[in-house]
Amino acid sequence: MLDLPGREDRGFVLIGAHYDAVPRSPGADDNGSALAVLLELASAFSVVPARRPIRLAAFDLEETNRSGSRAYAQDLRRRGEPLALMISLEMLGYRDARPGSQRYPAGGLRYVYPDRGDFIAFVGDLGARSLVRRAIESFRKNAQFPSEGVAAPAFVPGVTWSDHWSFRDHGFPAIMVTDTAFFRYPHYHLPSDTPEKLDYERMARVTLGLAAMLKELAHEGR
Repeated sequence: MLDLPGREDRGFVLIGAHYDAVPRSPGADDNGSALAVLLELASAFSVVPARRPIRLAAFDLEETNRSGSRAYAQDLRRRGEPLALMISLEMLGYRDARPGSQRYPAGGLRYVYPDRGDFIAFVGDLGARSLVRRAIESFRKNAQFPSEGVAAPAFVPGVTWSDHWSFRDHGFPAIMVTDTAFFRYPHYHLPSDTPEKLDYERMARVTLGLAAMLKELAHEGR
């Protein structure tokens, strides 16, 4: 965990990514890609502080019922720490621009969202829809990169499947940023989730866009 001071003493922004992988998987996309982005964000905000403090955390046991982030969120709530918002980075390195490469958990979504897996997704439950909207508006303003946002009921498969849900369970504003995992990535949780599958130029562009987005979000509110 790393705390980076802000220019003002205000509620902090938490950026998290899990570092565990399932057994027998190298975990290059799940979740090495997000960890790489997390480290680059740490570097960026250590050089140019945001208005709010930034806290970066790498969580264990996401693949085991989010035990690590759940314990941390519970501790934050118990101690009354001023968490302004949480962003969970979850698989950010895979792109597939072929038609039909992107699937969805509910059939009707394919009529609303692209059928090519070449975008980054901002995902939250209905209670986090304001944060989804603000995050994707800022990302689109600051990054020339395809992006989509969805705020859906928690029962929709995938909406709760990352560490952000530990914080939503405790009443904090939190969303996930993802390449949509197994709805696109054929090597999800397999031994073939290896580094050569990732698009590093894409990851660099996503990182720059997220840094600019987080800077704006850290300026919001009191």
